[in-house]
Amino acid sequence: MVMTQVEFERLEAQWKSGGAVAAVAELVSQLKEQQQYHELFEALKMQARIGLELSPMPPAEVEDLDDQQRDQLEDGLIAACREVGLLLIEAGQLREGWMYLRPVGDKQLVKEALAKITLNDENRDEFVEVALHEGLDPQRGFAEVLGYYGTCNAITTFEGLVPHCEPADQQGITTQLVEHVHAELVATLTADIEQQQGTAPTEGTLRELVTDRDWLFGEHNYHIDTSHLAATVRFARLLEKPEHLRLGEDLTQYGRRLDAQFQYEGDEPFVELYPHHGLYFSALLGDDVQAALDHFHERAENVPVNEYGLVAIETYIGLLSRLGRHEEALSSALQFFGEAGYTNGQTISLLELSDKSGDFQPLIEHYRDRQDLLGFTVSLISTDR
Repeated sequence: MVMTQVEFERLEAQWKSGGAVAAVAELVSQLKEQQQYHELFEALKMQARIGLELSPMPPAEVEDLDDQQRDQLEDGLIAACREVGLLLIEAGQLREGWMYLRPVGDKQLVKEALAKITLNDENRDEFVEVALHEGLDPQRGFAEVLGYYGTCNAITTFEGLVPHCEPADQQGITTQLVEHVHAELVATLTADIEQQQGTAPTEGTLRELVTDRDWLFGEHNYHIDTSHLAATVRFARLLEKPEHLRLGEDLTQYGRRLDAQFQYEGDEPFVELYPHHGLYFSALLGDDVQAALDHFHERAENVPVNEYGLVAIETYIGLLSRLGRHEEALSSALQFFGEAGYTNGQTISLLELSDKSGDFQPLIEHYRDRQDLLGFTVSLISTDR
């Protein structure tokens, strides 16, 4: 914006009539009007200093402030960060806005500001960066990746970020991906059946659509990128709500019918990717529970810890806990971790299992037998909670 003499004359007039306070207030007003937000930040800092009767620019005298003055100055600087950051976000400069808002420490404030932004090709990358990668609104950020950049990019993003998300965001993001892949597969499968049979099928689930239609699965036939399907089934283990777990189980009904070349080998204890995940999801839905427990117990006993770590053991214990069998989960954890030479799990806490079972005594005795003073004391005092 081109300056005229008017702006300078107004500043000078305010200074003559009201001194530094009035001049800086006029400067703040002009910079807001001109949307010069970085300069506005400096002006707001100056305003905070003048309000404390300090010199406009920061000299060494700041070191001589008492605690109350320091707090007031810090509050003024935080307020300046908040104001400028929100103005920048409103102006569509999302990355720069977050730079100012980061010290404020109020992610909900930023999330609400981002919710008002209309996304377009110019700001989409910045939005994904701050919403998803900076953790300000992971669910909306992931939805944008999934909807605009596609499933492949979404899966790559998922693997890198979701394990570090808060539980609620983790559930929301996983649900988005599973629902998206399931809907895509139902749509392509339905279209193929309609083309082959001449009429659209009436079934709504993958299990129903593939039943008695083996001709859908020729040697080279598939209806979705099979690597996307395999990854999504793995991720679905994170889901908790029954309606979402059913989608994961339904995906396995399609996957297990694919030709052998598309039956990717999974990691322990899900080596047979689709059948073993099907067992896991079914158990959490209350079906074939014993069959699932038998399989995962067998893997917990036989998968070498020195080669695969605790993954098979923790999967079995985690399944017991998710089924509400907390005492059995704790007992198995103490047995398997002890046999493997571990005092605790890598992703499963013995304290948490004890808390869920309502009995810390087995854990107390476990640490006593192992002569572990720290573990013994922690479990002992945890009974007071």
